[in-house]
Amino acid sequence: MRVAVVGATGMVGREMIRVLEERNFPVDELVPLASERSRGENIIFRNKSIPVEVLSADSFNNVQVALFSAGGSVSLKFAPQAVKRGCVVVDNSSAWRMEEEVPLVVPEVNPEDVEKHKGIIANPNCSTIQMVVALKPLQDRYGIKRVVVSTYQAVSGWGKEAVEQLWNETAGILKKAEQERVEHWWELNTDIYRVDAEERVLPYQIAFNVLPHIDVFKENDYTKEEMKMVQETRKIMGLPDLPLTATTVRVPVFRGHAEAVNIELEKDFHVEEVKELLQNSSGIKVIDKVSRNLYPFPLMADGRDEVFVGRIRRDESLPKSLNLWIVSDNLRKGAALNAVQIAELLLSKRLL
Repeated sequence: MRVAVVGATGMVGREMIRVLEERNFPVDELVPLASERSRGENIIFRNKSIPVEVLSADSFNNVQVALFSAGGSVSLKFAPQAVKRGCVVVDNSSAWRMEEEVPLVVPEVNPEDVEKHKGIIANPNCSTIQMVVALKPLQDRYGIKRVVVSTYQAVSGWGKEAVEQLWNETAGILKKAEQERVEHWWELNTDIYRVDAEERVLPYQIAFNVLPHIDVFKENDYTKEEMKMVQETRKIMGLPDLPLTATTVRVPVFRGHAEAVNIELEKDFHVEEVKELLQNSSGIKVIDKVSRNLYPFPLMADGRDEVFVGRIRRDESLPKSLNLWIVSDNLRKGAALNAVQIAELLLSKRLL
């Protein structure tokens, strides 16, 4: 099978290639595709160096499946071209997610939806993926009445330029503190250590800071990221009227998103029963022994496939309500792994 990866030199593209190899996906020939900027680069796959090709419509000739992670404009232009050539596209951008005829799939939640595809299957937003993996078993057992989520998202969710911003800001602040012989954090003058705005891709300094701002603001004063979580969750779970509100926050972490999720259920529950339910659900690992300070955090999830859930406790302010803390590697399950799992589903259902 010929498999193309569009955006092969980006953070998610490289992760997709790594996951294809680790999961032994049946790739007879890998076709790494990227923009003109990546001409001359090579990708290592199964100990072989493969030249990166410049993306064009003809890149998809004789390609059976293409994993896209090169931004919405690229997907809008090239995904239909790939489909015309008989290729199935799994797209990681937001370009096709809310199109009615395009399935939006998380394999642990709505695997049956891949059968409805007409050439393009959308990969959901990273923060949505990890949340719905945990919500699905709760919906099936108890029914969900309302969801409130606050996210704590790593800079890699923006891209490698944001990772570089965090690294450079942190290194610059520490270097200047050393030069000025600052011995204690409270002696830092934050005005002095702010990084020049011209060096930023995020709107403000992210080192030693938190920004309640991911993507652009909409007319309702929510960000696009927050509305993605609302709309995508409803579509994936088949709950078009689900009351859900989100606040998405960028934190100075390189990799791994965390979420505090409050869920009002239709039926009452026992906390231990919820823990057992989640632990026995596909794709979830429960880490919840607070007496020993055991709970999920981004470093724990780095490079791992699971969605980690902890701090499982009753919301004492509202009947039939529950609090969860959900953590996942946003580049793995939040992007690359989910896309490859969709391709695996297509294979298992003989849709490729």
